[in-house]
Order: sequence, then C-alpha cells, then structure tokens
Amino acid sequence: MPIEKDVLTTGEVAKICNVAPRTVSKWFDSGQLKGYRIPGSKDRRIPVAELYRFMKAHHIPMDGITTGTTRVLIVDSDEEVSDVLSRVLSEQTNYESQIASNAFGAGLACERFRPHVVLIDIHVTDAEPRELASMIRSSDAMQMTRLIAMSGKLTDGQAQGLSAAGFDSFLKKPFQVRAMIEAIERATSIIH
Repeated sequence: MPIEKDVLTTGEVAKICNVAPRTVSKWFDSGQLKGYRIPGSKDRRIPVAELYRFMKAHHIPMDGITTGTTRVLIVDSDEEVSDVLSRVLSEQTNYESQIASNAFGAGLACERFRPHVVLIDIHVTDAEPRELASMIRSSDAMQMTRLIAMSGKLTDGQAQGLSAAGFDSFLKKPFQVRAMIEAIERATSIIH
C-alpha cells in the first residue's frame, strides 16, 4: 500500500508493519508509538512521520511503506533534459514522474508528490545542492526519499563529496538511460 496520507489508522499501520492491529494499539497505549485519539472516540491515528521514526528505531522492515508505483521527481533547469528523462521513465518503466525546474518547485513537488527518488541536477540555478539535499532530508515525511545527483561538470572526487551532502548516488551527464533506471532501482532497493 503506497502511503499517500499524512495520518494512518492503527489497521493501516498494522498492515505496513505486518502485525495485528492490537499490537499497534499496545505500542500506542504504552507511548512507544506517538499519535492521537479522535475526540469522542477510542480510535487512534498515527502520523506517517512518527511511523517512520518508530520503524527505524525498532528495525522494522520498510518494505510495507513503499510498495506500489515508484514516484520520481526530476529537478533540472534544462527543460529539454527534464522532458526526455520524464518521457523515458514513462515509456520504459512503470514509474510515475514529475518535473521541477528550480528549488522552489522541487520543494512544492516534494510536499505534494511525495517522491521515492529525486533526480537533482546539482547546477539548478536558485539553490546550492547541499541546501536542497538538506531541505529534503529535514522533512519528516521525506525520510525515506532517495536523492540522486546529476551533473556533467564535476570531477569524480567532487562527486564522491556529494554523499557527505546527503545524496545517495551520482549520475555523470551524459548518461545512458539504462544507467538512470539502474540508479533508481538501486536507490529504491534500499527501502523496498
């Protein structure tokens, strides 16, 4: 079940964690899993960000979170490149993709689209790549999102430094379509 909502029921959390709903209720009642009760009801609700935190802290496999269609956000100020990448993803994979041409658009798209993977040209004009990675990494809802940097201007040494900035991998432009798809598959295999 792909997570499209910000808040989940105990039944939905139970399916994701592969446990009984009663177990989720115990986690909630003991204070291990934070959330809230619906006023005038005994029903509980768990924010997705809290579920991520809980699952990471207790080493619960994340495979229940990211099943469904892989969503890829392409951030590149070169409209022609973005269009080609998006078209290739729709024609050669079952990925869903969206395009942003700047950091502001990327931020909006991240909030609405909730991508599993973000392909970022690190030369986007309105942001420093480290800031963009930091913005995505600081969002509780984006903790499982993988960042793949793209550039044709960096040396291999500079590309290695991107991991310290929060990127999961790097594609050197120009790259083969297969290399992009393999990079996305490697990135999502971490969380599937």
